[in-house]
Amino acid sequence: MPPKGVHAIALYPASVSDTCDIAIIGAGAAGLAAAIYAAEADRRARVVLLDGAKKVGAKILVAGGGRCNVTHDHVTSDDFNGSRTFVRHVLAAFNEKDAVKWFAALGVELKREDTGKLFPVTDSARTVLDALLHRCAELRIELREEHRVNRIDPEPRTPNPEPRFLISHSQGTLAARRVIMATGGKSLPLTGSDGGGWSIVQSLGHTVTPTYPALVPLVLEPSFFHAAISGLSLDVELSTFAHGKLADRRTGSLLWTHFGISGPVVMDASRHWTLAAATGAKPRMTCSFLPGLDFAAAEKLILDHAQRHAKRLLAPSLGALLPQRLVDVLLRHARIDGEVPLNQLSRDDRRSLVHALTALELPVLRDRGWNYAEVTAGGVPLNEVHHRDMQSRRVPGLFLVGEMLDCDGRIGGFNFQWAWSTGYLAGRAAAAV
Repeated sequence: MPPKGVHAIALYPASVSDTCDIAIIGAGAAGLAAAIYAAEADRRARVVLLDGAKKVGAKILVAGGGRCNVTHDHVTSDDFNGSRTFVRHVLAAFNEKDAVKWFAALGVELKREDTGKLFPVTDSARTVLDALLHRCAELRIELREEHRVNRIDPEPRTPNPEPRFLISHSQGTLAARRVIMATGGKSLPLTGSDGGGWSIVQSLGHTVTPTYPALVPLVLEPSFFHAAISGLSLDVELSTFAHGKLADRRTGSLLWTHFGISGPVVMDASRHWTLAAATGAKPRMTCSFLPGLDFAAAEKLILDHAQRHAKRLLAPSLGALLPQRLVDVLLRHARIDGEVPLNQLSRDDRRSLVHALTALELPVLRDRGWNYAEVTAGGVPLNEVHHRDMQSRRVPGLFLVGEMLDCDGRIGGFNFQWAWSTGYLAGRAAAAV
């Protein structure tokens, strides 16, 4: 049965003689957007969505803690890892303002949070998925669940080349004039995303770069102090090094957990750690609890504080700057007595303290894996598709969208914006040729 509030989506049995104008492989965010825009661009076209899951849209439903962070109120190419020029062209065609208008037309009103993230006013991802599926039903898009595609064969070119592709799936075959690949990456495999689409496009001549979990929590050595302050969140500056050189530095909210670290700044930085680890670049990650201050500035802060409050004990004094729970474990970690008056803190202890405050070494063991990664880093190189329409440079009539491509955004709705934007371009282009 379709989700509540969705009607008239037909499930058609497939046969060898089954044909359509446009086939979209994968009914996630990018696939649904591509299908809708294709059907709107050509109301006569027969558009078919194939998905291997029993129920589509699982990743949409779990996104944003079940609320679905649809986009961000300000999106630029700098928010993505990938060719800035390519991303800039894609966003110029369909940006965050276009996404807001589109969802309004679908009946989904969005609200802005202080972080700039845009969510449905209902705070329910179901609202987003139902709206997309309802529009598919209105446009008579054929949604075929439990149709896992395992192979696509271009048919020989002839003076009359229709149809152009033969799609083999778990319930038969489907012939299509155009194919849009929207099968996603490897993140959150329990939602049905396993990267299987990459092997299909590789058989058609595309390459796929190595892939890594991104927007993923990080696991720390069990002996570290994270478990003692699990649940504590604060703004920090994280620095990631590869082969001893700075690879990434960013500021944001970090969440201490029972297994290690999470939160927006960790999720964004994780890509750089996982990439370095996978390529043998010996990654290191350090944390500063005084963002924007280097060692000298932080030491001066402590000295000035000691001068003003000479007889105050160290631990409660630092508690005025940082959460007391963190101060207590940090001092124990640095082997500094928190009961010492500020004016009796030795030079060596002061410098050890400043080092712990500005460059605490985080003993990262590994990332938490694909089951917890929100997106995939890597995929089909952007230079293998045209930025104006997402059409393959290798296979005419084949389009690639969303997470299949080697482009991933930071946390905050940017990856959904990439899905809507690439789906828009591919859907309209597929209907026009």
